[in-house]
Amino acid sequence: MARILIIDDNPDMRIVLRAMLETEDHEIVEADNGAAGVDLYVQNPTDLVITDIMMPGQDGIETLLSLKADYPDIRIIVISGQEQAFLSTVKEFGARAVLPKPFRVNELLNTVREALS
Repeated sequence: MARILIIDDNPDMRIVLRAMLETEDHEIVEADNGAAGVDLYVQNPTDLVITDIMMPGQDGIETLLSLKADYPDIRIIVISGQEQAFLSTVKEFGARAVLPKPFRVNELLNTVREALS
């Protein structure tokens, strides 16, 4: 079991991710934007962060860069419905994995397992 921070401005996506991850008994913490997610992580770090890219205010790339600057070993999975070529570039910024939407439960869970190992 891991403690996982989900950062996504879409409440429905947070609900879906929580439900998927709780099937493997992960503890879930949620933030509805990048700045709130960074604050939550700073206050109480998690084993893994899953962040969307497209969010108002501080987007997922800014969130990724901010967290990696202060916590270089942080494990982050980026999810987004954006172009696959765009998503692959976020790995250069330090994402452990990239998961394009839509994804299946087993794709998410396998990606989480790999990121945590």
